Amino acid sequence: MNEINSLLQQPTDYIDDDIKTLEWREHIRVRPGMYIGKLGDGTAADDGIYVLLKEVLDNCIDEFMMGYGKSITVTIQDNRVTIRDYGRGIPLNKVIDVSSRMNTGAKYDSKAFKKSVGLNGVGIKAVNALSSSFRIASFRDNECNEVEYEAANIVRQTDIVATNERNGTLVSFIPDPTIFINYVYQDEFVENLLKNYVFLNAGLTIVYNGKTFHSKNGLADLLNEKMTTDPLYPIIHLKGDDIEVVITHCNQYGEEYYSFVNGQYTTQGGSHLSAFKETVGRVIKEYYNKGFEYSDIRSGIVAAISIKVEEPVFESQTKTKLGSKDMGPEGPSVSKFIGDFIKKGLDNYLHINSETSDILLRKITESEKERKAIAGITKLARERAKKANLHNKKLRDCRIHLTDSKVENKEESCLFITEGDSASGSITKSRDPNLQAVFSLRGKPLNCFGLTKKIVYENEEFNLLQAALNIEDGLEGLRYNKVIIATDADVDGMHIRLLLITFFLQFFPELIKSDHVYILQTPLFRVRNKQKTIYCYSEEERQQAVKELGKNPEITRFKGLGEISPDEFKHFIGPDMRLDLVSIKKEDLIKEMLEFYMGKNTMDRQHFIIKNLVVEEDLVNVEIAS
Repeated sequence: MNEINSLLQQPTDYIDDDIKTLEWREHIRVRPGMYIGKLGDGTAADDGIYVLLKEVLDNCIDEFMMGYGKSITVTIQDNRVTIRDYGRGIPLNKVIDVSSRMNTGAKYDSKAFKKSVGLNGVGIKAVNALSSSFRIASFRDNECNEVEYEAANIVRQTDIVATNERNGTLVSFIPDPTIFINYVYQDEFVENLLKNYVFLNAGLTIVYNGKTFHSKNGLADLLNEKMTTDPLYPIIHLKGDDIEVVITHCNQYGEEYYSFVNGQYTTQGGSHLSAFKETVGRVIKEYYNKGFEYSDIRSGIVAAISIKVEEPVFESQTKTKLGSKDMGPEGPSVSKFIGDFIKKGLDNYLHINSETSDILLRKITESEKERKAIAGITKLARERAKKANLHNKKLRDCRIHLTDSKVENKEESCLFITEGDSASGSITKSRDPNLQAVFSLRGKPLNCFGLTKKIVYENEEFNLLQAALNIEDGLEGLRYNKVIIATDADVDGMHIRLLLITFFLQFFPELIKSDHVYILQTPLFRVRNKQKTIYCYSEEERQQAVKELGKNPEITRFKGLGEISPDEFKHFIGPDMRLDLVSIKKEDLIKEMLEFYMGKNTMDRQHFIIKNLVVEEDLVNVEIAS
């Protein structure tokens, strides 16, 4: 033992061979997170394969913003992404430089690209390095230069040749399947990305796999696309040099914002969104000359802001939060620029449009009345939640939260909402305590459809859940990036899911609209023999596993999460965790949807269930037939 301790205490040699120099392509492939954030497999909108797509599209958008090329064509087939713009094209002698030499690009010169997102000369190189196949071609003045790479190594290079192609750039790539494991591009995420591009660039046309996206009204079209209930008054649309904002209110709780910088969707906001929210509240308060609280003014607001900043500074490589304090090296502060614009534009609008200002006043007054009605309950509920959190057995927290600063992997933080001690116990013992928290429900939560926010504070389960998430005053304090509903895959589990989703849609719809709520998939079957174990998430996967493992494998049907041992559970909430995003589209009108599924229209819902009922006997017959 003394010899072991002696060896452990000896210093490790630090020699010449310990110093490594990686080529640019090796560094990106070894440390992809430094360049594109997380990897993922395409099941989340911020997965790496969408970042690669976006890095190429950003260059096309920069061309459009400079006045060149009004259309972009995007195709994705068999995981090959091809993007063609009709801008000026890359200078022909620089095609290799811009695609494979770090810190090379035109965007360092603000005269050529005054207000661009990508300023570090890395984006297209990262796409190249993280692709198994990468092709780039530039067309300029009836000449073309083209280069092909594999894992960022040149495999084919042509001389400059004549061409009849229109000016512009073509980039085609396949994300490397050895880096992005089992990935699939999902149309929903791609289309949402492309819609944002056309909303932010009125007049631009993007054609994706034959489907055309175009916007005439910019951010007003975006708001109409995002709203899931009718606005209380016509959208206020204000445009100026380097800024565009749209504002309205709906009959819903919470605040809903969409913010952009130089075309980049800043999902975590930043200095521009903070200035926007503060100024809108102050201008409306001053207009009515009443002592309204900002929370009442902004309750039910749905708004978007887009600004253009010279040399923007973001708080991460994936550019989801603006850190810039100024509009540019010689420009005003972001806060002053936005404040001056909103003060003049919004105040003038409210004075001119008295019908809108009257509707807005009624909405603010109603929010104030409801807040005051539950003020006493709210105070007591906060105190109860604080005391409960000190000894809260319902919440087993993690160490890293979304609100933590200077933490690289904080976006991986999540909260599992489980039902029952056995399920929460299995997840708690299996989880990563740094990033994964667990909140345990006691039985089924209340059906809160049609109830006011008073119930959030009166109901202990909802009060503690709200406190655990820290969303009482909006999403800025949200402590976990993913809120994961983890219930049994049976009738009771499905019912609990519906009740929780109803709670979020009723009182915190922005949590779902901002893509924070997920459903955890857990296996229905375990199929194994002495050599191999396969976990199956559907009947089809079970049948395939039986064929693969051969004669008489052992088959276990998991009826609940509590039946899965902690050792097994590690496989289901680790890197390969399967999640279904809970999403809402414009056609999913929240009020009408909740009224049908969670309201008191018993006969309508009964007829729906009977019409769509799948009898157990039918499932057995299908299995026998297969």
